[in-house]
Amino acid sequence: MDARLLEILVCPVCKGPLENRKAASELVCKACKLAYPVKDDIPVMLEDEARQLGAEET
Repeated sequence: MDARLLEILVCPVCKGPLENRKAASELVCKACKLAYPVKDDIPVMLEDEARQLGAEET
């Protein structure tokens, strides 16, 4: 994923920063404990598509 794109993307729920987890193909918002999937290098920034992070993942 392009580094410039990561700089401007924020969590759609809280507008906080996102962490790129390349191995899992996800963008993670630690504040909301949500992981947004990245499909074919395109982030899916929809709350309905995000998965809730477990306690051990935060």
